[in-house]
Amino acid sequence: MADLSARRHQMFPVLNPRQVETAKRFANGEPRRFAPGEFLYRVGDHAAPAWLVLDGSMDVFRHEGLSHEAPITTHGVGQLSGEVNQLSGRPTLAGARAGADGCTAVAFDPAHLRALVIGSADVGEIVMRAFILRRVGLIDAGAGSVLIGTAGNAALSRLQGFLSRSAFPYIVLDSASEGEGRALIERLGILATELPLMVCPNGTVLKNPTDAEAAACLGMTPELVPGKVYDVAVVGAGPAGLATAVYAASEGLDVIVIDERSVGGQAGASSRIENYLGFPTGISGQALAGRAYNQALKFGAELVLPIEVQSLASSKGDAGALTLDLAGGKSVTARSVVIASGARYRRPAVANIETYEGNGISYWASPIEAKLCAGEEVALVGGGNSAGQAIVFLAPQVKKLHLVVRRALEDTMSQYLIDRIKALPNVELHMHCEVYAVGGDQATGLASATLRNRLDGIETQLALHHLFLFIGADPNAGWVSDRVLTDDKGFIVTGQSFDRLCPFTRKPLPLETSLPNVFAIGDVRAGSTKRVAAAVGEGAAVVSQIHAALSAMTAAR
Repeated sequence: MADLSARRHQMFPVLNPRQVETAKRFANGEPRRFAPGEFLYRVGDHAAPAWLVLDGSMDVFRHEGLSHEAPITTHGVGQLSGEVNQLSGRPTLAGARAGADGCTAVAFDPAHLRALVIGSADVGEIVMRAFILRRVGLIDAGAGSVLIGTAGNAALSRLQGFLSRSAFPYIVLDSASEGEGRALIERLGILATELPLMVCPNGTVLKNPTDAEAAACLGMTPELVPGKVYDVAVVGAGPAGLATAVYAASEGLDVIVIDERSVGGQAGASSRIENYLGFPTGISGQALAGRAYNQALKFGAELVLPIEVQSLASSKGDAGALTLDLAGGKSVTARSVVIASGARYRRPAVANIETYEGNGISYWASPIEAKLCAGEEVALVGGGNSAGQAIVFLAPQVKKLHLVVRRALEDTMSQYLIDRIKALPNVELHMHCEVYAVGGDQATGLASATLRNRLDGIETQLALHHLFLFIGADPNAGWVSDRVLTDDKGFIVTGQSFDRLCPFTRKPLPLETSLPNVFAIGDVRAGSTKRVAAAVGEGAAVVSQIHAALSAMTAAR
C-alpha cells in the first residue's frame, strides 16, 4: 500500500488563474453548467472527459464493494477531474456529480486532454502526476472491479495477476465467507464451476472470465477502426515495445501496440530491477512498465490488450502496407511493423507439469504468489538474474526456499545477487539438480516435487505446494517464423539481407528483418543482449530506422 497522505496536494492540485487560462485553450467546447447533484459522468462510462471546474464544485466518488459509494474528493475552482483512463477514453473508474451549489466546468476529451498534457509543459506535468497518483490511490482503495472467489483458486490468481500487471484496481471478496460476495452468488444461483465472478465497474457480471473477456469489459481492447493504416504497429508491450511506442508517438508517428497478455513482458514480472540506469535503489518491473505505459498514452499511442497476433502478411510492392492478422478475425494494417514479442517462458520436460501451472507452479513471483505461499516451504528453479531477484523477494516471506540449479551461480548470476542470496538464512542450495517429477491433485494443486542430481542420480522428494520456474525462455516468434529469417534457435535475424523475392533494392537497416519495413528488437532478436536497458535502447534506436524506411517508401512511390 502506498502512503499518499503527504501527496494529496499533488493528487488534487489547484491550477492558478494563469494555468486555468492556459488549459482552457485546449478544451473542446464551451463551459457547461450542471445543476446540484447532476452527473458529469458515472462509474464505467466510456470516453468520459476530464472536467476543469470554473465555478462551484464537483464531488468525485468511487464504488466500494458491490453496492456502496465512497467519496474520493471534492474538486473546486481550478481543479481537473479524471485519472489515467481519461487519456485513452477507457471506462472511467470513478464518477462525478455537481456539488451542492452546482458546477460550471469545461471538458477535455482524450484527444484534447493529450494536447494539453503535451502542449503545456507546466500544466501537463501537474496533470500527469495527478492522474498517476490518483490511479495508485484507486488501486490501494480497491476501486474498480470486484472479484468473488476462493483464495488460492488458480483462475482467481490468474485474474488477479492480469489486473495487477495491467495496473487496474480491484478488490477480492471471499465466496466462502458471509457477506455481499456470497449473497450475490446465492442470489444469482452461481455454481462453483462458474467461479470466480468478476463484477466490472459498469456493473456487468462475468462468470470465470478469460483475460480477454475481462479486458473487453474494462475497455482495454478498443474497437479497431476498419481501413485505418498506422505508421507503426508494435507487436509486444515489454520494455522494447513500450520504448518504441513512446519515442515513435512522441515524434508524431501514428502507433498501435498489441500484446497477447499485458504490459511489461517478462520484465514486468520482476520484483525488483536494481541494475537499470537511473534507479540506484531499484524499481519493480511492474512500476517501470507502468510508467512507460502512461508515457505511451500521453503521446497518443494506442494499446490493444490482450489480443494475440497470429500472422504477418508481407508487403505488396514498395508502396504496400503490412497486415497483422489478430485472434478473433481482426486485423491491423501499418506501414511498418516492429516485432518486440520477446520470449515465452520455458517449460521443463516433466510429465504432467502443465497440470499445476497456475495451481502451484508459477513462472513469476509477484506479491500475489508471495501472499499465497507466505510461511510455507517453496522451491525455485533457475540461476539467472531473474531467478536471483525472485529469491531475494520471496525468501523473507517464506519458511524455507529450496534453490535448484544445474551449475554454479557464478556462471549465470550477477555477483550482487549471489552475495544477497548467501546472506539469506532460509535458502537451501541444491547444486547440479533439476526437477524430475511433480505430484499432487488437479483439484487441490501441487503437493510435491522430486529433484534428481545430474551427477550421481540421487533423488530427493520435497513436500511443497509452490514451485517457481525461472529456467529461461524461447523466442516468441512462431507466429512470424515462416515470414522472416531466423537463426537455428528461432531468434529473428536482422540487418543481413532481404528475402531474394523482395522487390526492394536498398540494403536492410541494422534492426530490419529479411522483410522490408519489418523490424525486430529486444529478446526476440538474434544477438540481442538480454537486459532491460538493452531492450529499451533498441526500442529507441529502431524509431530513427523506421523514419528512414518510411522515407524510402515515400520516395519510391
